[in-house]
Order: sequence, then C-alpha cells, then structure tokens
Amino acid sequence: MSGVLWATASGIGFGLFQSLNRRAIRGIEDPWVSTFLQLFVATGVLVLASLLSEDLTQLGDASGEAIALFAIAGIIHFVLGWLFLNMSQMRIGASRTAPLITLTPLFGVVLAVVTLGELPSVTALAAIVPIIIGAWILASRGGGDVRIDRDSIFAFGTAFMWALSAVLTVEALEGLDSPLLGVTLGLLAATAALGGGLVARGSFGAIRSIARNTLTLKLSAAVLVAFATWFRLLALDETDVAVVLATNLVGVPITLVLAPMMVGRHLEQADARIWVGGLLVIVGVLALIALEG
Repeated sequence: MSGVLWATASGIGFGLFQSLNRRAIRGIEDPWVSTFLQLFVATGVLVLASLLSEDLTQLGDASGEAIALFAIAGIIHFVLGWLFLNMSQMRIGASRTAPLITLTPLFGVVLAVVTLGELPSVTALAAIVPIIIGAWILASRGGGDVRIDRDSIFAFGTAFMWALSAVLTVEALEGLDSPLLGVTLGLLAATAALGGGLVARGSFGAIRSIARNTLTLKLSAAVLVAFATWFRLLALDETDVAVVLATNLVGVPITLVLAPMMVGRHLEQADARIWVGGLLVIVGVLALIALEG
C-alpha cells in the first residue's frame, strides 16, 4: 500500500479518535490524566503488536542516534502534542480543534525543507494550498476577521509538535527501518515521561475517580489512535513529510460530522464557515491521493 493511502487510513483513524475522545474527556477534568490514559493504552497495544510481528533483534542493530530520535519524537508528539490536543478540546471543542490542526502540513513543509532538504513536488504543494486556506477560514471568527481566539493556541501547538515529530521520525527511520518498533519506542519514552510528571504532580489518584463508562470510552479512543499513529509512521517511511501530514487531515471532516453526534450540537457547533473550510480540506486531500496514491 502506498504512503498516501497509509496516511489516509491514519487520518480516518484519528478522526474517529477525536470524536470519541471528545465524549470521553467530558468526564475527565485533568488533561494530564486524560493524555496519560491515551499513552498507556496505546503503548500496550503497540508493544503487543511488536512482540507478535517484529524481529526484535533489529533494536540491537539500530544506531543509538535513531533510538534517541524516536524517543524524543515520541515525547514531542505524544506528551506535548496530545497534551495540547486534550487542552484544546476541553477549551474550544473537537469541532474547532480538528480544523485548526490543518496547519500541521504548513509547519511540516517548512521544517522538512530546513532540516531534511525535502520539498514536495509542485503539484503536491498545489494540492496542499486549499488545505491551508481552509485552515485560516476555520480559524477566523467570520466576517473577514482572521484574529485567532486565545484558546486556539493549544491547537496550533499540537500542529507544530506533530510536524516536528514527523521530521524527527524520518531521520530516525534511517537508523532503524521499522515504523512499528519506532513508534513503540516513542510511546514508551512518552509514557515514562508523562507518568513521571503525574507522580510529581500527585495526579495519579484522579484516575480512580473516573466513571467506568468514561474510562471505557477513553480506552477505546486510545486503541484507535494507537493504530492511527502506527499507520502514520508507515506513511512517513514511504513518502514526503508534507504529503503525509496533509493527507492525515482527512480526519477533520470526520470529526466535524461525528463530534456533534457524540456530545450534542449545543456543545459542538459547525456553522457554514466551518463546513466551507472542511470542504477545502477534503478537496486538497483527494487531490493528494490522486497525485501520490
């Protein structure tokens, strides 16, 4: 399967995750605890997958630099990126958070050029343009006012962290050519780092107060995002960073449709402006699939 199709599958999984996660976080007040639960479950899923399907001797042959890069990329993507994601969903909702993350490929293009000397083809860049335009439409307050709400900074932080982790991942795959082992190493490092943070904050006790149905929703969302993240690394191993990050955004319209169903339209409002922006995202993603798939 081509890189762009892996990226599409990843985006679909992430769209389903965001919608389910939006419902789950209604019963979890602390975004640190919410993020840790995602990490813990996703790590368990991918550790099991690695044990069942991967040749673990590859770890012994991998360079120390590759292992360190996977660990750093994991902390950036999962601890910082997911923490900002949970904070953004709690503050402005999933329907507004998902579109703002469409800036990820813009950050990815810049970072990939600077660090990897990697620039997508002219046609691929042309397909990314409507995605970026859609992002600004979605981020604006309407009426031509493109000022950004203060709480939107967390969604932009997520976009930047995910772009940065993608660039680091491409570098790491040069020294360990196993996307599954790579993402598992990243998750292990991230889970350990965030777990240490929870111990320092004395927040572990909050997990016991989470209702069972909320915990079930959260764990289900974490399983979805584990596979979505694995597919993302498979895509990064096959095609350009910017193409992968842009194609991943197929999850945005999925979130726009499902999140209001999950928590109610009074909490997740998608007006005409949001749908126009979402449509531009879909057009760009379909163009990338046609060009690269």
